[in-house]
Amino acid sequence: MAREAAELPPKETLSLWIREQAQLKALVVDRDTEAWQRDPGFSGLQRVGGVDVSFVKGDSVSACASLVVLSYPELEVVYEDCRMVSLKAPYVSGFLAFREVPFLVAAVRRLREKEPGLVPQVLLVDGNGLLHHRGFGVACHLGVLTDLPCIGVAKKLLQVDGLENNTQHKEKIGLLRAGGDSFPLTGGSGTVLGMALRSHDHSTKPLYVSVGHKISLEAAVRLTRGCCRFRIPEPVRQADIRSRDYIRRTLGAPMPPAPGQDRSQKVQRPKGGSEELQDEGRPPEAHGQGPETAESPRPTRPAAASVEPSCAQ
Repeated sequence: MAREAAELPPKETLSLWIREQAQLKALVVDRDTEAWQRDPGFSGLQRVGGVDVSFVKGDSVSACASLVVLSYPELEVVYEDCRMVSLKAPYVSGFLAFREVPFLVAAVRRLREKEPGLVPQVLLVDGNGLLHHRGFGVACHLGVLTDLPCIGVAKKLLQVDGLENNTQHKEKIGLLRAGGDSFPLTGGSGTVLGMALRSHDHSTKPLYVSVGHKISLEAAVRLTRGCCRFRIPEPVRQADIRSRDYIRRTLGAPMPPAPGQDRSQKVQRPKGGSEELQDEGRPPEAHGQGPETAESPRPTRPAAASVEPSCAQ
């Protein structure tokens, strides 16, 4: 039987989380802040990062938090940091960051201390940014706390502000003929919350790209496309592959779901949860970093990781 994180927090905690999201949202910058972002070929961009949290099968508390840094445009892994962590906060739809982001912030902090020359110039996150119930998803949260440009890349549409995965939406997806084709995700409020992107010629399922922090939507979409060897951007894909492999090597546990599968399959959610896991916000410092393994992050040469078929779809 899976170990569960703490029960759902009281209303007072949820109210505190909502206030914290609102305060941090005021710090989000949704425009290009770096010269490389405005260059058509991203001249000057040398390092892109990806993060992931993978769960031990049958256990919603034990997880592996990973940060990888890839060279750009080669997309070769030059640094990885994988650590086992113990999640204290429960999953609550709309508040994923309060469960996961403290460990990712800690990974960025370790990198800055140990290998400052390898700090990524941008982070790609398996989740949403401004495309969120309160306009402050996990990519915004991580970006604000690390002060790094951040992009949200979700595999499924978060249905907020009138956005629906209905017949009309599916018809628009059908018009995405080649890798790089996209269309705006305009909410009922008239705000463009993100873009649906066909990330690869051989992929029929779009990605949902949104601004996290310190980058424009246009640059976020172009860079996401430029990081895709398969459907999933390589920084996110490598973070996922390496975190799952770390769990297997460390615990001898069965492999968690393959890259490309929904994060909702990696973590047990409270009954009644309906939204996808790629939709959330940030953690208060009170949650801390939790217990971690003693293994140190290290620069690394790319590991020979087999391509999961689901990533190429």
